[in-house]
Amino acid sequence: MPSVQTIAQQVSQSPVVHVDESGLRVQAKLQWLHTSVTPTHTWYGVHAKRGIEAVNAFGVLKDYVGVLVHDCWAPYWLIQCVHALCNAHLLRELTFLAQSSGQAWPQRMMDVLLAAHRGCERARTQGITAVPSRQVLRWIRRYRALLDEGQALNPQRVKEQGKRGRAKQSDAFNLLRCLRDHEQEVLRFARDLSVPFTNNLAERAIRMPKVKQKISGCLRTFAGAQSFCTIRSYLDTARKHGIGMLEALRAAFNGAPMEFVGSG
Repeated sequence: MPSVQTIAQQVSQSPVVHVDESGLRVQAKLQWLHTSVTPTHTWYGVHAKRGIEAVNAFGVLKDYVGVLVHDCWAPYWLIQCVHALCNAHLLRELTFLAQSSGQAWPQRMMDVLLAAHRGCERARTQGITAVPSRQVLRWIRRYRALLDEGQALNPQRVKEQGKRGRAKQSDAFNLLRCLRDHEQEVLRFARDLSVPFTNNLAERAIRMPKVKQKISGCLRTFAGAQSFCTIRSYLDTARKHGIGMLEALRAAFNGAPMEFVGSG
């Protein structure tokens, strides 16, 4: 459908794109549903692979140069662009550690991230284009101090002599390493107000097909799965542009599907 090709083009040209993926049963086999979304456009694709092979095959993000918001899944880092991490995922992991470890730093880290989020929201409502650098630096200093506190309590485990493979690290150590290695991406939202705090936009896009699968079961053919992705891309984008489902479908059945260029 030409309008879905336009959706893909609009997504690829957006300064900020949210991405996610999830399993989809097709012909009783596991395939992968991929989505790339913006506030005004939703694109879906289905592929046998979950990783960068699918991204390259779709072409939507193959040469993307904007900000990619995701959940830190490894293949996304292979896209040569600016990255931002979903803080909702990090908050869930910090909540688990706060409850299971008895240590104080996870809750304090959550407090810092949420305080930064509130500060950014206030700036947006006031029409401010950027949070003052002094405030951002205070958040960064507190963030780094809590990393140091956490790492002092959760040092790297050393491989035991005679055992094969690497030493298994604790959940706390692995999360702390992620937070330190990807500080720029975790705090991207604080430095750039065009970047959201979470990846909820893509997660909401994934939710409907997952609910459909739970209710209706697997799709019978791969061609049917591709058609499903085309229809959902068209209808969800229409919704974002304030166009009702029946109106959008009527236009498509009349041979003049709507073109969604620009913001809704």
